[in-house]
Formats: sequence, C-alpha cells, structure tokens
Amino acid sequence: MPEVFDSVQFARRNFGSNKIVRLILVVVIVLLLLVFSPIGTIRAGERGVRLRFDAVVGSTIEPGLYFLIPVIERVQTVDVKTQKEEMEAAAASKDLQTVTIKVALNYNIDPAQVARLYQEVGTDYKSRIIDPAMQEGVKASTAKFTAEELITKREAVREDTKAQLKARLQVSGIIVTEFNITNFNFSKVFNDAIEAKVTAEQQALAAKNKLEQIKFEAEQRIAEAKGKAEAMTVESNALRSNPMILELRALEKWNGILPQVTGGATPFISLPASIAQPAGRGAR
Repeated sequence: MPEVFDSVQFARRNFGSNKIVRLILVVVIVLLLLVFSPIGTIRAGERGVRLRFDAVVGSTIEPGLYFLIPVIERVQTVDVKTQKEEMEAAAASKDLQTVTIKVALNYNIDPAQVARLYQEVGTDYKSRIIDPAMQEGVKASTAKFTAEELITKREAVREDTKAQLKARLQVSGIIVTEFNITNFNFSKVFNDAIEAKVTAEQQALAAKNKLEQIKFEAEQRIAEAKGKAEAMTVESNALRSNPMILELRALEKWNGILPQVTGGATPFISLPASIAQPAGRGAR
C-alpha cells in the first residue's frame, strides 16, 4: 500500500513539471515568432529596404504587408516624407566681405532611390550628403554677388543656391522641394559702411530736392519778370502809337470834380474839347 501511494505522488509531480515545461515552450515559441516574425508592415510615408545578412537584396518595399525569411532577412525602414534641415554657413561675397547666412532646406528621399541610397550611404545621409551640399552651395552662390547685392538681389541668390542644391542632391536620390534664406549677418565694419552710405545718399537726395526747388523758384521769377517786361513793351508801343491813351487813363481815374485853384492857375488836366465844351453849346 505505501508503494502505491508513492507512485501516485510521483505521477502527480511529473505531470505538474511537464505542464510547466510545456508552458515555457509555448512562451519561447511566441517570443521567437514576435522577434523573428516573417510578416511585417511598412507605413505610409515610408519605404522598406530588404536586407539579407545586412546586404541589400531586391527592390524597395512599398507601404503595406511584406514577408521575409526569419533569422536570415530583416527590413530597414526609411522615411520618404518631406523633412527640414536648417543650418548656418560662413561665406565670402564677391567683394570679399565676410557674411554668415542662415538657410532652411525642405527635401525628401526619392522613393524609387531608397534602396540605392541606403546601400551607398546608409541612414546617416544628413551629415554625409545634405549638410556638406548646403555648405558648398551657399558658398558658391554667395561668391557670385557683392555684399550689397546679397541684400538687394536676395531672390536671385536664393534661386541660384536652390538650383545648385538640386543638382548636387539629385544625384544621390534626394529631392529638393524648397530652399529659403532666413537671415544675413555681416561684419560690424560693413554694417557701419552701409549705414554711412545710406545717410550720404539721403543727404544727397535732400540737397538735390532743394536745388530743384531753388531752380523752380528762379524759373518762376524769370517768367514773372519776362511777363512784366512784355507787358511794359506792349504798353510802350501802345503809347507811341496813340498818345491819347494817357489822357484816357487820367479820365478813368478822375472823380468828376475839378481842383480848386486860385490866381488863375491851370487845372492839372487838360480836358478834350468834346468834354470841356458840351455839345450843342457854342462859344460865347
């Protein structure tokens, strides 16, 4: 009887331990499936690169489900959405002025070139390709313009730099969507020179305006004097051709009252016979 009891206890212990072993095996299998799953997904805005023992194989994986060989293969995802990169670049202008330019670049990876870019560069394409290209593009464009033109022709500088970046990055499968110059910083000496130049131009403009005003006023005075001279000439010619004009003007100013004189003095004006002696009355 004790032997039977011992056998039952032994069977129970073995059954319990087998159950634990099976549970452990299930957990291990589940973990292996999670870690080495042959199925995966690529999200929108991404592309996948299939790697077999870290070597790129096949074409770029599009968004959606994909299958791979567990343990042997894995997938590297690459973001192909629009990204932004900002930086400052020190450069020299055409007239050898030092300028610091702050720029911003919008770009995205060409989805069709993801596998090639990863194979040639890896995931560190910003520091290895984009940043050096921005530095060189900004310096090359800045050298074409004087420091003053960098300000007055800012749009031309931006377009020239953008064109250079497009040409440099397109070779590596990077598409430039937009490029902007956010700020220019010049040396204090240059800023002082620009301020002095602007002040001088403003003073010159003010002097020019004053000179134009003086010239206009002089022309007005000349025109006025010319008008008076012409009027006097006309009047002089009229007097020479008709001496009676003076008497007519005197009559126009006369109030009709003869001056009171004594001692036989002659009046100040000699009246014409037609006025001094009314019509119809004869001399006495």
